[in-house]
Amino acid sequence: MTETSFHTVLGSLDGYRTGDIEITSGSARHYAFSNIFEVAARSVPYEKVVVGKNLEYVIETLRTEGQSPWFACTHDEFVILMDGEVRIDFIRLAESQRDSRGTVLVGKSGEQPGGRAMGHVVLRRGHQALLPADCAYRFNASKPGVALLQTVLGELSVEKWAEICLH
Repeated sequence: MTETSFHTVLGSLDGYRTGDIEITSGSARHYAFSNIFEVAARSVPYEKVVVGKNLEYVIETLRTEGQSPWFACTHDEFVILMDGEVRIDFIRLAESQRDSRGTVLVGKSGEQPGGRAMGHVVLRRGHQALLPADCAYRFNASKPGVALLQTVLGELSVEKWAEICLH
């Protein structure tokens, strides 16, 4: 009997490997895959790059670095930190953003939006948080990292399929 051992290697922004795909049926043009760390490495901080899509729902990769603008959404969003550490500050908005789909920018450039401060959370690798509907949130990261965000395709969503997918 042969004993097999496996070693799991987690990627990071500083250490990832570009993979490949083995097609067992069909054609490669029917599949899409991306390395979230590679996507984040090529992105500007807080650019919301779509890496997965199911109807109007998307998974976006964000490079967490420095301070983001204030974001908000009319539905709950979900974030998981894949690399690094990030603080997320929350404000219950005084005004609803009901006229928009997906994530939007709130407040004037560099200014805190109106509403009641709700506190903050600090995420490290593998931690996850809810980004509640009608709350503004802002990311702060002292070092570059990577986050995945589940949301709805919106005006801030960036689709770069030709750059990140296998053809």
